[in-house]
Amino acid sequence: MFLKLGFKSVTMDDIAGEMCISKKTIYKYFNNKEKLIEEGTEIVHQNIHRLMEEVIAQNHNAIAENFQMREMFKEMFKSFDQSPAYQLKKHYPEIYEKMMANEIEDCSQLFRHNINKGISEGLYRAETDIDTAVQFYYTLLFSINENTILEKDTYELEKKALDYHTRAIGTPKGIEELEKHLNIL
Repeated sequence: MFLKLGFKSVTMDDIAGEMCISKKTIYKYFNNKEKLIEEGTEIVHQNIHRLMEEVIAQNHNAIAENFQMREMFKEMFKSFDQSPAYQLKKHYPEIYEKMMANEIEDCSQLFRHNINKGISEGLYRAETDIDTAVQFYYTLLFSINENTILEKDTYELEKKALDYHTRAIGTPKGIEELEKHLNIL
């Protein structure tokens, strides 16, 4: 409900009604709405990372892996009009900051793994400054997610960020692989 209707607009009454339970039952487990949102975002975080691990386990090449991740996020958030990250940052900045601290660390590891994989596959340049490439890419993606209101706009900007990132570190073989995936879209 939070993701579909917005963190601010959903009330505890709405949640109780949707779950066919009393508000008193909700308050037995959660002291307030903020605690419910905080724990809910943690569950979403865990689910996202489980799905990301599933994509990695499919053993695509580094560039195809990035496109698979993008497709996974599209499927996950396709029914939302507004960007969940934008909503959370706007209405619950403390929860957003806590979530982002975890995401930055997790995404840094994921991006670092992807770049090392791409270098070993000859898709990314061997001389790539991995730390800088990771920092640039997650800064770009997080900026898009926290500052773009509509989810469909976020998806398009993320595609452009992936294109930009891959061209910045790609070998000719990597650019060819990138073009193949861009032409499929």
